[in-house]
Amino acid sequence: MTSSPFTVVLLVPTGIGAAIGGYAGDALPVAKALSGVCDRLITHPNVLNGAQLYWPLSNTAYVEGYGLDQFAAGNWGLQPVSQNRIGLLLDAAIEPELRLRHLQAAEATRATLGLDLTDYCLTDQPLGVELRTAPSEASWGTIRNPDSLLRGAEKLRNQARATAIAVVARFPDDPPDSPELQNYRHGSGVDPIAGAEAVISHLVVRQLGIPCAHAPALSPLPVDAHISPRAAAEELGYTFLPCVLVGLSRAPQFIRTAQTRTPEQMWAEQVDAVIVPASACGGSATLSLSHSRIIAVQDNATQMQVPPERLGMKALLVQSYLEALGAIAAYRQGIAPDLLRPHISPLNCLS
Repeated sequence: MTSSPFTVVLLVPTGIGAAIGGYAGDALPVAKALSGVCDRLITHPNVLNGAQLYWPLSNTAYVEGYGLDQFAAGNWGLQPVSQNRIGLLLDAAIEPELRLRHLQAAEATRATLGLDLTDYCLTDQPLGVELRTAPSEASWGTIRNPDSLLRGAEKLRNQARATAIAVVARFPDDPPDSPELQNYRHGSGVDPIAGAEAVISHLVVRQLGIPCAHAPALSPLPVDAHISPRAAAEELGYTFLPCVLVGLSRAPQFIRTAQTRTPEQMWAEQVDAVIVPASACGGSATLSLSHSRIIAVQDNATQMQVPPERLGMKALLVQSYLEALGAIAAYRQGIAPDLLRPHISPLNCLS
């Protein structure tokens, strides 16, 4: 009798200044390592997107945040696919030259990576992205014309037969010398645009029920010799689009209605373990999956202050992702990680 695939969910919430995963693709090494010690890894674009850098992982599901929340709640399942047909939606506010740069990036992924893209679409109005910062310093944002976003996405789905949507919205440019931008480029602070990006993809996934991810359109910044290695992926060119297109190319489709389940599908009750920053355990997906083994990583500090003990959540506290990898290897072999320590607590009689 064969055992079910060992399935891990890796969560690093966006826009909260995570020490690992708060920059473009800097949590990707964690995902790569984890994919080697589990059968199936489920994670989200914030972990896998690295601007022009990416690394396809055959056993890893690229799942947008709203869809991941629905999966974790047991409302939606995930259906693996061999290839999606990606529709590209460009904000009408993007300047002609910057638009051309993004179209050239899309054409490059077709010619060099063999991705299947439909004809692209422009929004009928500028999306009007507005950035905000919460008192906790987490980033968030809004768009003034969400209906225009949805009309464009629906046009790509209905007319171009797109099965996944990549959105490029024009984001406000920070002055190069702004303290927030300088801090971020030098390896501290919060990504000022991440929270607003999540709003855009959440809206499309909620309304259309198909995979979506977002890449911001921004003016290139002046060269800075002191860029942090974690922020360097965002300094390589004019666009962050390639990683989004690669991720969406094999993003699983969402199963939103009850039907006969098949072995390759993924459902919440099949999740064996969840790995999350120790200070950010209050997210919807983590709470929904709290029946699974929760591994809380203390080294990945964030701007949040929601540890598992405040929620009455049973979790294995580990110092680093390296230790989390060891815990997953132990769980997969049916070994409690605490039994690998030099001191083992004795069994006690229940009162």
